[in-house]
Amino acid sequence: MNAFVHEREHVIYKEIPEPEVTKGKVKIKLKAAGLNHRDLNIPSRRGDNEKPLVLGSDGAGVIEEIGPEVTNLSIGDEVIVNPGLGWKHTSDAPPEGFEILGMPDHGTFAEKIVIDAEHVERKPAFMNWEEAGVLALSALTGYRALFTKAKLKAGETILIPGAGSGVATFIIQFAKAAGARVIVTSRDEEKCRKALDIGADKAIATNSNWEEELNDEQIDLVIESVGNATFNRSLSVLKRGGKIVTFGATTDDNVTINIRQFFYGQYQLLGSTMGSREELQAMLQFVNQYKIKPVVDHVFPLSHTEEAFDYLRHGKQFGKVAIIV
Repeated sequence: MNAFVHEREHVIYKEIPEPEVTKGKVKIKLKAAGLNHRDLNIPSRRGDNEKPLVLGSDGAGVIEEIGPEVTNLSIGDEVIVNPGLGWKHTSDAPPEGFEILGMPDHGTFAEKIVIDAEHVERKPAFMNWEEAGVLALSALTGYRALFTKAKLKAGETILIPGAGSGVATFIIQFAKAAGARVIVTSRDEEKCRKALDIGADKAIATNSNWEEELNDEQIDLVIESVGNATFNRSLSVLKRGGKIVTFGATTDDNVTINIRQFFYGQYQLLGSTMGSREELQAMLQFVNQYKIKPVVDHVFPLSHTEEAFDYLRHGKQFGKVAIIV
C-alpha cells in the first residue's frame, strides 16, 4: 500500500507492506487524514531512524476487516480514529503509558491502518470525509481545554489569541454553542474576518493595544496556545481571579511572569493536552448535537503530503489541512 513515511531523516511517499489484522483490532480503509503540527515535529525527534514510520494522527475511513474478539464494529462501518492511545477515562492528567498515534505506532497517512477496536469511534453522519478526517485531535484538545479544564459557563467571555489554528476554530464554535462571548486575535486581517464568519463576536489585531481594543471588557477566560509572544499580554487583560488554559506554544516555550502580580491577582493557570476516550465521546455528542463542522482550509492528495507539510509550516491555513487518501 502507499503511505507517507519518515525514514533516515527524510519524509517520503512510498509503498510499504499492508498491515495485518490481529486479535482485538480492525483494518480501516482510510478516506481522509488530518495534518497537525505534531506531524511536522516528529521527523526531527526521530533523527536518522532507518525504520519507516507512517506519520499522521487523525483519520477517517471504512472498516474493511475485523480481527477476532471484536464485537462492537462491523465491516462497512464508517469510523474515525481516536489518536489518543491508552487514556480511557477522564482524569487530571494522562496516565502513564499514554501515547499519540503516529509515533511510535504507525499513523494515518496511508491507504490503510490497523488499530485496536477501542480506538475507533463512529463517524458523525453529517460530516464529509475531509471533515471527519481532521476532527479528532484538534477538537478533542479544544473540548478538554474549554470544558474539562476551564469549565466554561454560558455568559462568560473568552479570549483566544491566534485565531487561525485548527484548535482555535473548534474552540470558537464550541464556546459559541455553549453560550459564551468569544473574542479572538490574529496578525492576519483575513483570519480575523474568517473568525467572525464562524461565530466570533469580536476580532482584534494581535499587534494592536489589547487594552484599548477591549475597552475594559471583562475577560473571564483565555485559551493560550501561542506561548511567549502573547502570554503576558493575555494575562494583562484577564480579570482578577480569571483562568488561563494553555495547551501549546507555537512561539518560544519559555515564559517569564511577575509572580507577585500573578498571585495578588489570584489568577488560575491550567495546563491541558489532548483528552481521554470519554472526553472524545462527549465531544462527538456535542458536535452531533450542535452540528459543528471542522473548518477545512485546504485539501492535499496523499501523494502531495510533503506540500501539505510546507503549507502548514508557513502558517497559511485558517482551520485544518486535510489529506485525501
